[in-house]
Amino acid sequence: QVYVRESGGKSVQAGESLRLSCMIYGDLYSSNVMAWYRQPQGNQRELVASMTSGGYENYADSVKGRFSISRQSVPSKAVHLEMNNLKPEDTAVYFCNAKGAHGHATVGDYWGKGTLVTVSS
Repeated sequence: QVYVRESGGKSVQAGESLRLSCMIYGDLYSSNVMAWYRQPQGNQRELVASMTSGGYENYADSVKGRFSISRQSVPSKAVHLEMNNLKPEDTAVYFCNAKGAHGHATVGDYWGKGTLVTVSS
């Protein structure tokens, strides 16, 4: 079984920076995608950024140039989201997702419980 746990969410002022971290415990398939999603109150969950085990990065247009995703394998598996120049519209619950991939097939799809980021103007 794989467990995912986010941390780092808090209330900040517009223009400030924040780093979210997600620890991934268990045997995640070696070929995988780690990603951050967010869900503003009353809205659907949306992809913020993702990074494959091969290093390919993908960002939502709304965060390009401001957010950066990174991964680590040692001493433990983790994915981080560096958020700069935060805006009030970045306010949301941020979820970490880890998904194994074997070709086009998904091998495990794991979610954390989320961490709240609030950006005040």
